[in-house]
Amino acid sequence: MDEGARASLARLDEITRRLRVECPWDREQDERSIVPHTVEEAYELADAANTGDDAKMLDELGDVLFQVFFLSLLMEERGAGDLAGVAERMREKLIRRHPHVFGEVEVGGAADVVRNWDTIKRDESGSVFGDLPETLPSTLLARKVQRRAESLGLPSHERAEPADDFERIGWLLFDAVQAAREADVDPELALRWAAGAYKEEIE
Repeated sequence: MDEGARASLARLDEITRRLRVECPWDREQDERSIVPHTVEEAYELADAANTGDDAKMLDELGDVLFQVFFLSLLMEERGAGDLAGVAERMREKLIRRHPHVFGEVEVGGAADVVRNWDTIKRDESGSVFGDLPETLPSTLLARKVQRRAESLGLPSHERAEPADDFERIGWLLFDAVQAAREADVDPELALRWAAGAYKEEIE
């Protein structure tokens, strides 16, 4: 990291700490109240990346970065961690999950990297599917479940006839996510695009 980046990050840290002290709204926040904003900023970043808008992406990356600084500061105040700890844990995780770069594992391509990543996450969590946050959007949850099942060599689910419309629609959406995976398309972004295209058409 060059000196300019270090100086910019230091200034962002300084202003984050000042806002926490001097801004009434920022003083009232905790992790639970801030995380919805974090999720919103991540979606705005995804939208900028998906549309190829570099200027918007630069702006949205800043919003996400501020979220990291602010949430890290909240942890620091509770003695639960800090920004340095966040960065160090991320560094350790990247090394652990990239044995083909930092270890002796050999891979033949990106697909092998994904399979290794899933195996490592599964071993770390002790669960067949690894840690899957319940707060994930349903399309992303379905995609992760499908991908991790595939990495285990598990067969596609043999399902019984749906009992009602709820189950029928659920499996229909699950199959749509599978089709998106096979086409290497993010189902969440594809559905958002379709909703936006429909909105534009109506307007």
